[in-house]
Amino acid sequence: MKIGCHVSIAGGVFNAPERANALGCEIMQIFTRSPQGGPAPKLTPEIISNFKNLNTKYKILNTYIHTPYYINFASSNPRIKNGSASVIRDELERGSLIGAKYVMTHLGSAKDAGIKKGVEMVIEGIGKALNGYRGTTKLLLENSAGSGDVIGSNLADLAKILKALKPHKALAGICLDTQHAWASGYDWVNNFEGTIKRIDKEIGLKNIKLIHANDSKPAFNARKDRHDHIGKGTIGLKGFKNIITFVKKLDIDMLLETEHPEVTEDIKILKKLRGK
Repeated sequence: MKIGCHVSIAGGVFNAPERANALGCEIMQIFTRSPQGGPAPKLTPEIISNFKNLNTKYKILNTYIHTPYYINFASSNPRIKNGSASVIRDELERGSLIGAKYVMTHLGSAKDAGIKKGVEMVIEGIGKALNGYRGTTKLLLENSAGSGDVIGSNLADLAKILKALKPHKALAGICLDTQHAWASGYDWVNNFEGTIKRIDKEIGLKNIKLIHANDSKPAFNARKDRHDHIGKGTIGLKGFKNIITFVKKLDIDMLLETEHPEVTEDIKILKKLRGK
């Protein structure tokens, strides 16, 4: 179980390992392109070699890639829907080049189609992205905070997607965001054991491959996506003591997505809780 955070690639992807090390990271999450849009920067053999060498130098044990924000498999706009599949495939290929373990993605909003149809569209789109893929980097689906018709606030919906796409070995499981789960009604504080049983029933604990460790500005079940620093939000230290115990048993990595430079203190807190 390693701990890290999201790190900037400003100036080039090869700048990320040193930045991650300076923040106290053992692992890191990056974008490989602008999350708002535009063409992806080229990954030349020289850039790839430099990136891998610096990861070794700064002891960054795993790299994770987050997809851009505009991914939406359930869009009524064919350009967005088809473009989402294309970008996912490209990120997996790019991840394989730089040695990333996982690419994680949000799934989009089903406001035009409704959740049931939206889930079917996600299955179709991810299947399209994975058809013929032979790379080493695998894909994770991230749960959402439940606002509007965003897909993934109910882990049972993610389970349907995983089951339908089971033949695609490149789809490894889910990235569970603690804040999104809390905002969607998964109680880390007052009903921890019940929450673990619920998660296991809905998605299966074995399908959780990574944790986004974020405290929450909104209250429990508020259906809003707003991260806070560890111990400063409504989940609080009590909740994260529970979460750390749970994650240690799963033996999976934890990534913070809180603001810099305060994220360094968040990393220290999680490492301290891990030590206990």
